[in-house]
This record gives sequence, C-alpha cells and structure tokens, in this order.
Amino acid sequence: MNKKKRRLLIRTIILIVLASAVIYTLYANFTKGERGTLEKGDQAPDFVLTDMNGDTHRLSDYKGEGVFLNFWGTWCKPCEKEMPYMENQSQKFKDQGVNVIAVNVGESDFQINKFIEEHQLTFPVVVDKEKDVQNAYGIKPLPTTFLINPEGEITKIITGSMSEKDIEQFMESIKP
Repeated sequence: MNKKKRRLLIRTIILIVLASAVIYTLYANFTKGERGTLEKGDQAPDFVLTDMNGDTHRLSDYKGEGVFLNFWGTWCKPCEKEMPYMENQSQKFKDQGVNVIAVNVGESDFQINKFIEEHQLTFPVVVDKEKDVQNAYGIKPLPTTFLINPEGEITKIITGSMSEKDIEQFMESIKP
C-alpha cells in the first residue's frame, strides 16, 4: 500500500471516530430528558423485574412499606463490601416493614447466582437486563441506593459505599 492510500485510510478512520463521538454526544443530550433525573421528594418510578428464583417484583406492591433499592454489579468492589451489611440489616428490619431489593445491572445469571451464594444473600436480587430501570432512575455510578418511604416517595439517594451503621440508620428512616 502506498503512502497516499495509507494516509487516506487513517484520515477516514479518524473522521469516522470523530463523527461517531459527535453523534453520540448529541444523542445523549437530546435523550437526557428521557433518562431519570430523580430527586428527593419525587415519586419512585414503578417497575417490574424478575429475581433469580423466577419471582417478579413490582415496586408498587411494596406500597405501605419502606424499600431500600440498591443498584449494584458483581465487579463493583464497594458493592461487594456493603452486601453483607445489607444482608444483616435486611434480617433485622424485614419484620418491621423494610424491604431490600438489589437490582443487578444486567450481568449473567451465573455471575449473579455465584455472588448470591458466596455472600449468602436472602433478600430479592432482581436483574435489569434491558437497563430500563437504570435509565428511569438515572443510575450512573455504582453502587447507588434509593430510600423509598411507605408512600412511594424517594427520601434519599446515596451514591457510593455505605457502612453498616449508615445502612441501619437509612433503614430506620424508611420504616413505616
């Protein structure tokens, strides 16, 4: 291949990459309104997701109870660190009207089941394979947790890792 053809090929590739970046940026900005920008006081968007046992969980079915809604991934170290704390507090608060729902960000069933088994999780772990719920809630960093009161309102949004004491206080705050 001579120098002119190689230069043309390289320039074409660079142009395609730049055009793709511009198109993506425009798309992201124009669809920003469709993605969640939820705040404290907003009604939590309803959803239906299936857990690893094949049971469906609809957020609106938990009306009258507090929901600790956690978005996570198996590869996320802060997520892994807080899971045992969530399990402990889930056991403590489950008879007090506070439910934990852990929404995995669409990983394989094998990875999720291995993680559940390894950490002996008993609360519902649902999977958002189509990322519809993540988009509705505007999930960016993991972990992200939404505290939802018995009326279905978001009372707090937490991004990043939590201590067991934090989780205990948050669950106490959404108790009916």
